[in-house]
Amino acid sequence: MNFMATCQEQGMWAQILEKGVAALADELSDEASVHLSEKFGSRNYKPLPVNASRAEGARIWDGAGNEYIDCIGAYSAMAHGHLSPAIVRAVVQQMEKVTVTSRAFYNSEVALFLHGLATYCDLDMCCPMNSGAEAIETCLKLARKWGYTVKGVPQNQAEIIVFEDNFHGRTITVVGFSTEEGYKTNFGPFTPGFKVIPFGDLDALKAAITPNTVAILAEPIQAEGGILIPPDGFLQQVRQLCTEENVLLIWDEIQTGFCRTGKKFAWQYEDAKPDLMAVGKPLGGGILPVSAAVGTAEVVGVFRPGDHGSTFGGNPLGAAVALTALAEMEVNDYAGRSARLGAHAVAKLRAMPFDEIKEVRGRGLLIGVELDESVDTNAITHALMDHGILTKQTRHRTFRLTPPITIEDDLLDEALDRFEQALASVLQGTGAKA
Repeated sequence: MNFMATCQEQGMWAQILEKGVAALADELSDEASVHLSEKFGSRNYKPLPVNASRAEGARIWDGAGNEYIDCIGAYSAMAHGHLSPAIVRAVVQQMEKVTVTSRAFYNSEVALFLHGLATYCDLDMCCPMNSGAEAIETCLKLARKWGYTVKGVPQNQAEIIVFEDNFHGRTITVVGFSTEEGYKTNFGPFTPGFKVIPFGDLDALKAAITPNTVAILAEPIQAEGGILIPPDGFLQQVRQLCTEENVLLIWDEIQTGFCRTGKKFAWQYEDAKPDLMAVGKPLGGGILPVSAAVGTAEVVGVFRPGDHGSTFGGNPLGAAVALTALAEMEVNDYAGRSARLGAHAVAKLRAMPFDEIKEVRGRGLLIGVELDESVDTNAITHALMDHGILTKQTRHRTFRLTPPITIEDDLLDEALDRFEQALASVLQGTGAKA
């Protein structure tokens, strides 16, 4: 009996308890999954017509058994691949002990996680959250309170400088300083106190700083903006300027962090250590949402009981997962692997025989392939899917390639071959499939 009939004839809730969600999901056809999602879900996403029913490593299968190579990796969250054995083992072990307690109590797993994350980041203190957007909001609150209580900015006058083409999440505060109008329309009024300047423009940054400036918030590489890399030296110059002007430097490493770019963090390509850093995505090991604001004791230490909180942020299960994720990255040299595979992928992409490829940008396995205005990018997206490659374009007609860092060498080559075949099927009309 399929799921729809189960709902109608036997009672959905009883069947969930009797069979389990996994068994019922296996009974659901791909078409029924799409139907239920479209009927009962909000329309804030436009998914590809693929029903991801099973995944392992860098591969995803739909309910019909069709195989795909995951080249979007949940927007860099799947650094460890789907169902990393070490992380799954950590989940199972922790679920037999304690999972969620809230921060109303101390907990040994959370204690180990706080120490481990601060050590990994070479910073002093952490404020654990769940989503990347929460980590950003935490950094903004810390920066403002530091500005008022340490720097001496007059109350309610704090300013934070951000950059054009930024992406820091979807909260009302964050979309208010986005330059992507589609993120802002119909959601105002917005939180004041932010200045937006061109990315990579040091002169504009210098001109924007005032005595009320408490922080500069930036991505070291703008991932959602199209894998945009600032000019060489810019990160270090920003760090020096912040030091000179007594302004906090906040790096958003939610997509770029944890070895994605071939370094632990993208700011490490230059001498640009932050005062605060927002981290997330791969910190959850591809299993759970785990994020944090990490920073110096001077800044994170301004929080007092009641200033901030999260019911699930810093729970024992998430702590066990995140600590295992960090250990996997460190022991197995994810940074070195990402650097090696990324250099290979970029070279192979740049050698592809298509004039329509405007530019290939990347560091490590954070890669963007920008196509010129003549290309039907929707057709490219579906051609990639037809060739067993799952990814989507980000802004500026750029296709993002961010597969798991654990992807096997030969599977990465296969993905790049399929990528080339998909482009050829649209740009040269070959119709060829992998």
